[in-house]
Amino acid sequence: MSSLPERSEIDEEYKWSIGSIYASDEEWEDAYESVRERIDDVRAYEGRVTESAATLRELLETYEDVMREVATVTQYANLRSNEDTRNQEYQAMASKAQSLSAEASSASSFIEPELQQLDWDDVESFIDEEPALAEYEHYFDDALRMKPHTRSAEVEELLADLSEVTNAPSETYSMLSDADMTFPSVEGPDGEEIEVSQGNFTTLLQKPDRDFRRRVHESFYEEWADVRNTVGTTLAKSTKKDVKLAEARNYNSAREAALDGPNVPVEVYDNLVGTVRDNLDSLQRHAELKRRALDVDDLEMWDVYMSLTGEEGPDVSYEEATDMVVEAVAPLGEPYQRRMAEGLESRWVDVYENRGKRSGAYSAGTYDTQPFIMMNYQDDVSSMYTLAHELGHSMHSELAKEAQPWQYANYEIFVAEVASTVNETLLTQHLLENADSDELRLHALDQYLERFRSTLFRQTMFAAFEQQIHEHVEDGKPLTPDVFDDYYGGLKEEFYANAHVDDHIRREWMRIPHFYYNFYVYQYSTGISAAAAIVERILDGGEDAAADYRDALKAGGSEYPIDVLDIAGIDMTSADPIESAIGVYDEYLGRAEELLDL
Repeated sequence: MSSLPERSEIDEEYKWSIGSIYASDEEWEDAYESVRERIDDVRAYEGRVTESAATLRELLETYEDVMREVATVTQYANLRSNEDTRNQEYQAMASKAQSLSAEASSASSFIEPELQQLDWDDVESFIDEEPALAEYEHYFDDALRMKPHTRSAEVEELLADLSEVTNAPSETYSMLSDADMTFPSVEGPDGEEIEVSQGNFTTLLQKPDRDFRRRVHESFYEEWADVRNTVGTTLAKSTKKDVKLAEARNYNSAREAALDGPNVPVEVYDNLVGTVRDNLDSLQRHAELKRRALDVDDLEMWDVYMSLTGEEGPDVSYEEATDMVVEAVAPLGEPYQRRMAEGLESRWVDVYENRGKRSGAYSAGTYDTQPFIMMNYQDDVSSMYTLAHELGHSMHSELAKEAQPWQYANYEIFVAEVASTVNETLLTQHLLENADSDELRLHALDQYLERFRSTLFRQTMFAAFEQQIHEHVEDGKPLTPDVFDDYYGGLKEEFYANAHVDDHIRREWMRIPHFYYNFYVYQYSTGISAAAAIVERILDGGEDAAADYRDALKAGGSEYPIDVLDIAGIDMTSADPIESAIGVYDEYLGRAEELLDL
């Protein structure tokens, strides 16, 4: 029987170098206690933020010192807890760190309300008195911009104190899906029992044996049916939380509140959903091509992840993947390429799945640590693309940290998903031109098409679902599992009009953790649209265009995300990048049709 290894069975070279943060858990504990005591240093400035330019400068410097250490303490604990969600010691550590973060946020919640007592003339006067404050000019602008949606210092402190409570639906869902749920084993084509997991589910749906895929699909979603009411409750409460917090800050909707944080116009969201829905014929062309390639009468939901070749892709070891990804980013410049290679050698990546490990993949880190990439690498083409994706995030963080002070090193997700998808696009270009086999070349083309399908179309479908369920609550209606099924199933039927939407897939919403992230997923779709346009500029314009893109990455959070993308030559307030991305998708569908002679 195929089974997952325990973490102790995985070689150290395939684990992230978490010791680069703290050498031991005891050292973490010392750091935790030290920074917890220093939180009062920030509280000491309450009521004094605008007392003088010198006081404001001192406060901001103290706040930075404390919050940088809080972030590092929290990061270490989260990474440890994600290594094995069954480990109660590390879950307790993560809980302590979250409480610390909430305490620090509460202790500093007075800063922006007090800053908002100033007007821009006052800010300029303070900068004249203390030139060091000029570094915070964008921060001041952002704080004053949010003035209509910031409550009194007392209310802001209360909202900050409640963060542990308001995060409860997401944390409950995570513990249920990653730690407590176990999925049945399914008999494989050769008779071997194969354990289904969150990490390998979509990989198993790429196996050639169609009946095996059906069994995986049905057994996986039947397991979710057993926790239907629990997951329905967590998502309903999470959605209501978004709505209530938006109301508390005087927004008209949860969506408006979520997009106003990074200062992204709501029209960008509407523009995305509308443009994609107007072009569903391209998605359905892909579905029909897949049906013909698989030679089936009806495309079923357990066929959707299958390769157009009808075969498993070639095995790609982790070492092979790192080589190809590093080679692929050459158009971004030698320093970028070299830094990525050094990071891989420095064990940025936690590579393989183990029992209890958090599902999925992400890139994390703080201003004072190296990047950390979590993966559940499966030795396939898809995993290679995921590696490229997460390395895009990590390199973005490295460039921003090197170029920006602490307060601007973090960047909005709206921009982050561009960096990750540029790497994916460059990987496709590289493999189409340099792969040493037609098999790999064809699977790279197929993978790119799948990335478009799952990113531009699937994430936009998710965005439409998020909007529907939030508006449902805003209309005063209760959310139930049946309501979720109806909304999600209706969208699935709209997007996959020429495929069979079965009852199991109507509950797919239950397995999507991003629905707890409050209007997050649309940024994957805008990201792939912007990335396609950026890569086209780089391949046409060479080093000048690559330099524009690197400058955009280096900007970090020093400008609003729409303006950051403008540095790279992309206007996301128009439909042009989205329509261009769909044009690329259609072009590659045509190439696939030619290669497959379909």
